[in-house]
Amino acid sequence: MAKKKMTTENEMDAPNMMDVSEENEMIAGKEDGTEQNFETAPDMLDGENPEEEDEGLSEFLALGPGEPVTEDPNGYDPDREGFGEESPVFGEEPRAPEGALTVPPDDVSSEAEVHLNLASGAAGLPPAEETDAVEDAPAQTGKAQEDDSAPSSRRAARQSRKNAESEDAAKPLTEQQKFYALDFNALDRGLTAEQRQEWNAIYASYRGHSVMTGTIVGIDKHAISQRNRTTGEMKRQEMYCAVVVPYRVRIMIPATEMWMKGEERPDFVLRNMIGASIDFVVMHVDREAEFAIASRRLAMRARRYYFNTQRGMQKQGSHTQCHVLAVGPRRCLVECWGHDLDLTQREMRYTAIPDLRSEYRPGNELECVVKGYDAQLNHLSISVKEVEPNPFDGAELRHPVGSRRSAVIAGKYAGGVFCNLPDGVVVMCSYSFHYEDAEFAVGDHVIVMIRQYEFAKKQIFGKIVAKW
Repeated sequence: MAKKKMTTENEMDAPNMMDVSEENEMIAGKEDGTEQNFETAPDMLDGENPEEEDEGLSEFLALGPGEPVTEDPNGYDPDREGFGEESPVFGEEPRAPEGALTVPPDDVSSEAEVHLNLASGAAGLPPAEETDAVEDAPAQTGKAQEDDSAPSSRRAARQSRKNAESEDAAKPLTEQQKFYALDFNALDRGLTAEQRQEWNAIYASYRGHSVMTGTIVGIDKHAISQRNRTTGEMKRQEMYCAVVVPYRVRIMIPATEMWMKGEERPDFVLRNMIGASIDFVVMHVDREAEFAIASRRLAMRARRYYFNTQRGMQKQGSHTQCHVLAVGPRRCLVECWGHDLDLTQREMRYTAIPDLRSEYRPGNELECVVKGYDAQLNHLSISVKEVEPNPFDGAELRHPVGSRRSAVIAGKYAGGVFCNLPDGVVVMCSYSFHYEDAEFAVGDHVIVMIRQYEFAKKQIFGKIVAKW
């Protein structure tokens, strides 16, 4: 009976002994950091390369089964059950969570009791405090270290973005930012179809640098702030501005934006360009004040680029168009594909013209012939008169030497008189011995006699024999 009774008591005590063993396993696992988050522990071991761990882990893996194991300075027993393969290995010594009590390793029952009390909150810390403390322990693997640093990097990125946004908000708005901030629907709500089309063209030129074409209706003098391209300083100065009004909006083009660099013209040339048709690109839009500022120089660069890429247009003898900008007595300023050219009377007509202003006006569109183009020097030469055949060709047959023809005095120069025949032939004449220069004026009708042909220079000489 006594033996049987002892057996029964041992069986009754067995569960308690198993409980103590399990508690020891819990304690060992808890101190090694394996109690929390059992689901993630295998993942952290399976996907990692042991050779990439820190030195503590490498030394532990290098120990063979028959080699002695150095005693853990914390008093942990490597041969204890639960400290084997299923427990993660750390690269550095584990630290106890803040607030945890230090218990000697041989007092297993008291250590178990303390850890149980901490787990249940009996030590004064709520369960959430333990979790936070355990999470503050050293990272188990390189993957855990990356996971811990990821939130801090994201917070740093968000903070940097906020700082950048605050800096951008402190900066003054640029011209384009002010333009895009406008409420175009509200501003254009009461416009007519023609006004809306005009503003749409201005918007498109400002946003995409597309070229617009308009007629100069006047030249005004304004005080404009201009930035120095070398120093970057703003300087306010008075200058002439060409005014273009496509429909209702005033577009101003300053004199500094009228010419290409190195090809500037005097102010009197600009003042004589009223009525000329020019190309321009809008640079600034003041929608509320209903005006814009444009640049002819940018449009000329675009026109030159297009002409430079069209090989057929550059060929000598090809026909194209030019626009008259300003006209003087003997010279004419024209624009041809972004090139401002000075043409004399000889390049405009075969016949002599006393004053070019009587034949041409700003805004005229003329057909011309390309005589040569140098892409490197960006030099273009054209001729307006060569669009038509030279009237000198075959003149010796129509007007033989000794014949008399009616003509009109076109001009005088150095004692000579230029007379135009009805077919466009120019005859350089002198007076007959019984006439004086004061008796003749430009525009008078006279009778000339053909005396000589100079085929090398394509010139005809004659004499005024009568006035009628």
